[in-house]
Amino acid sequence: MLYFKRPILYNILFAILLLSLYGCNGDKKEKEAGYVAVTKFDSNRNPFKDLQDAVAEATKTNKRILLDVGGDWCSWCFKLDRLYEQNPDLNKFLYDHYIVVKINYSKENKNEKFLAQYPQIPGYPHLFVLESDGTFLHSQNTGKLEKGKAHDKDKVFAFLKEWTKK
Repeated sequence: MLYFKRPILYNILFAILLLSLYGCNGDKKEKEAGYVAVTKFDSNRNPFKDLQDAVAEATKTNKRILLDVGGDWCSWCFKLDRLYEQNPDLNKFLYDHYIVVKINYSKENKNEKFLAQYPQIPGYPHLFVLESDGTFLHSQNTGKLEKGKAHDKDKVFAFLKEWTKK
């Protein structure tokens, strides 16, 4: 009977050893992971810092930056996010070519000082395309990317392709 318990005991000890080794390296792995994308509208974030981090990543990866301005209150913002989620080819293209940064605009935090450096926004969501170094390139009213009660995949794809680095 001891014969059967020994392999189980060895497996348990081996698992504990692996978990402890992973735990020791966990912090290191997080630090090595580098850039963390801003994927949610958050009134508590610092958009100046977020852009600074995006510029560092875009420079390293040779991508452009796409600022997505909106908020959790914005139904069209959700519709645009859903378009990306439901179209893996569009989503892959977006993240293969752009560093996406969501910039919150809400009654809690309008980020007026940050947004003052860009053209006026007529509606939400609104997209700004920036060069890797953060230089402003284009302001996009997403109303022009709509068809009916949603964003049009072909129009969004065409917009992204037009502003992709050549």
